[in-house]
Amino acid sequence: MKRIQIIIPIVMSLAFSAFLPGLAKASTPSKTFDGNIIIADEGNDRLVVIDNTGKVKWTFPNKGDLLPGQTFKTPDDVFFSPDGQQLIVTESEHQLISIVDIATRKITYQYGVADKGSPKAGSLHNPDDAMMLADGRIVIADIANCRILFLDPATSKTTQYGKTGSCYHQPPKRYGSPNGAFPMANGNLLVTEINGDWIDEVTLGGKVLNSIHAPGVYYPSDSNEITPGKYLTVDFVKNGQIVIFDSKGKLLWKFKPKGALALDHPSLALPLPNGKVIATDDANHRIIIVDPTTNAIVWQYGHMKRAGKIAGYLNNPDGLDPVPDNSPLSTL
Repeated sequence: MKRIQIIIPIVMSLAFSAFLPGLAKASTPSKTFDGNIIIADEGNDRLVVIDNTGKVKWTFPNKGDLLPGQTFKTPDDVFFSPDGQQLIVTESEHQLISIVDIATRKITYQYGVADKGSPKAGSLHNPDDAMMLADGRIVIADIANCRILFLDPATSKTTQYGKTGSCYHQPPKRYGSPNGAFPMANGNLLVTEINGDWIDEVTLGGKVLNSIHAPGVYYPSDSNEITPGKYLTVDFVKNGQIVIFDSKGKLLWKFKPKGALALDHPSLALPLPNGKVIATDDANHRIIIVDPTTNAIVWQYGHMKRAGKIAGYLNNPDGLDPVPDNSPLSTL
């Protein structure tokens, strides 16, 4: 009975807050994160930075930000460069990768052919999770081409893991629709393969060190490392889940609420320094923070099942990244 008494007020608060701007009523900003986060608000074709109170601090693109002929659509994921000065943006349905310079508010580099997914040289096909490595290269999970691509923005030259168009699990020769390649603390990559629910640790030289299944997950998305040997992923399905597991594939924790709080195609979860987990709940149009010690949502931005663009609303938010201290967006 005690657990029911705790959960019901949270559900009611989140439900009643659906018509209010800003954060859901049950949110506790002081217990979530410090600073700002950036959100890839895919359905609104924009990036938006908010603080832990839900205040909008920065958006892109605004009028005049795009140069003649430039396009910016369906931002699927966004991550900071190691120096915090640039944003690496995946425009998955738009078939592009863009680099945005924060200081000038300009797109300084794009790779791919807009609206034309292809295996041809210079093209991408549903790219996901582009991130800049310490050496300046960008690593891209190119889903429909079934490859992990390494791109040098200075020359536009690429190298890859996997065989283009050969979409099954045989790393590093082949990958089954990879949708994530996240840098790890040891310098390796944690690769997520949708086909077969595979999570692979691979060195930058291409050596496969480990391949496991995310336990109980049907459609793994954007698996990443919490600490060495401890990983985090989401299940990109209706009535989805957030899962923590170890390097042997053992389940350590999962969050799979039902009813009014059920997740709907969550695509990314990241660990926060305080032990909580922040996640995109895409089709519910919200960003949530979950406390694994209580299994409760403690913070929510966006309105459950209500898409919008005004302050307090999102439309299919598909990616996010905490703003690092070395970024100009940290001091807004």
